[in-house]
Amino acid sequence: MDDAELLTVLNAAADAIAGALALETDWGPSGQREGQYHSDLTADEAAWQVLDGAGLAVMSEESGLRGSSEAPMVVVLDPLDGSTNAAQGIPWYAASLCAVDADGARAAVVLDLAHGVRFEAVRGAGATRNGEPITTSGQTVLRRSIVGVSGLPTAHYGWAQFRALGAMALDLCAVASGVLDGVADLSVDAHGPWDYLGGLLVCQEAGGVIADVEGRDLIVTNHQDRRTPVAAATPELLEELKAARVKNGPEKPRPT
Repeated sequence: MDDAELLTVLNAAADAIAGALALETDWGPSGQREGQYHSDLTADEAAWQVLDGAGLAVMSEESGLRGSSEAPMVVVLDPLDGSTNAAQGIPWYAASLCAVDADGARAAVVLDLAHGVRFEAVRGAGATRNGEPITTSGQTVLRRSIVGVSGLPTAHYGWAQFRALGAMALDLCAVASGVLDGVADLSVDAHGPWDYLGGLLVCQEAGGVIADVEGRDLIVTNHQDRRTPVAAATPELLEELKAARVKNGPEKPRPT
């Protein structure tokens, strides 16, 4: 399967998710695990039907690995990133798909399901928003930056402003398209690869940079893997944002 064919399949799966959710009537909890909604399961099954039909292995947040663990390529899937936003009617949620091969992230589609905005990226070929090339803001200085966060800031991290939006895939695409200057996970290992891999490739191909706070590889495909990503428009901003995250530490434990 060449890159064009792969993108076609990823887009078809994203479209299947959008179509299934347009008919969804139950946006409440699934009752199967904490934080999961019926809509997550609906979206997951819609995507799986397309990807399985194309002969692709899938590692999904909702259903784990389906297909051979020895497959040369696996699609890492978050069928509904920001499902709490979706359930609450907050228009910031997406379908995120990233095909990963032996060389890393190869192709990605992130579909903003609330607005129909589509981000695509292919390794070495740039990133687009609705078919138009995108680049980051180019911001290099934290004190001038607007930063998306996941988690609760423990102090003022030195940014100009911050936003807590609730969908990492879209947050990273916002960095890729210059809407945000950076993104910081203020929690500890709260994100699985499905949360960030689609946005990672879009961000990198748009000229952005992304790293794990602990320096670990972000290209992982095991369901149990968790990471703490930080992304920025430029390497200079990434280093400043990472330093602020390390200095100020993660969010405090939440009351039980």
